[in-house]
Amino acid sequence: MAKRNKKASDDTLVDIGEKTEQAQDFYEKNHNTILGGLFVLVLLIGGVFAYNNFYKTPRLNAAIEEMAQAQRMFEKDSFALALANPGNGSLGFLDIATDYSGTAAGNLANYYAGISYLNLGQFDAALSFLEDFSPDGSVLPITYYGALGDVWSEKNDMDKAISFYKKAIGQGSNEFLEAYYTKKLGMLYEYQGKVAEAKSTYENLKTKYPNTPEGQDIEKFISRVSVN
Repeated sequence: MAKRNKKASDDTLVDIGEKTEQAQDFYEKNHNTILGGLFVLVLLIGGVFAYNNFYKTPRLNAAIEEMAQAQRMFEKDSFALALANPGNGSLGFLDIATDYSGTAAGNLANYYAGISYLNLGQFDAALSFLEDFSPDGSVLPITYYGALGDVWSEKNDMDKAISFYKKAIGQGSNEFLEAYYTKKLGMLYEYQGKVAEAKSTYENLKTKYPNTPEGQDIEKFISRVSVN
């Protein structure tokens, strides 16, 4: 038994030795390629680090600083100024969306620009900027789809408006905003003469969002469509 174990051990050592020699031969024949691959990998890792820390992050911070003044004008309902000339030498949303495209701030500038144009009654421009915006988070998707509903309502495409109001409501993350757009959806149905749909929407609002301002005020809307 000991001899068999010794022979097995010797065979294993021979096999390991052969594998080691094969590995050494492979390395000697291909070491330039291997080292070159490692060098490229190091460059890629270093490049990503440098891009994020010396270009992307400073660029994002600069965009955020630029946008502060435009946001102040937006909050004052000075939409035209917020778009192009917010003051203090700062860029407006239009320039930020262009100059800082590819950053989160540049993306957000598209949203602000779209809402600004919507409030200014320039619905095609509003649609263009809103379609360039990528929503994230819990609140922005609701207001984003709701704004698109508003745009299409103003452009008299009620089917699209209804579709986007439903998308806003379906986000399921903020009952106050959902109640707001549910009421808008019901009013749009009512405007179209779709009384049954309007009544159903209003009653759904009353049931699902009773603690919201819209939920506490919806009974008169239900009564209005119930008498028709």
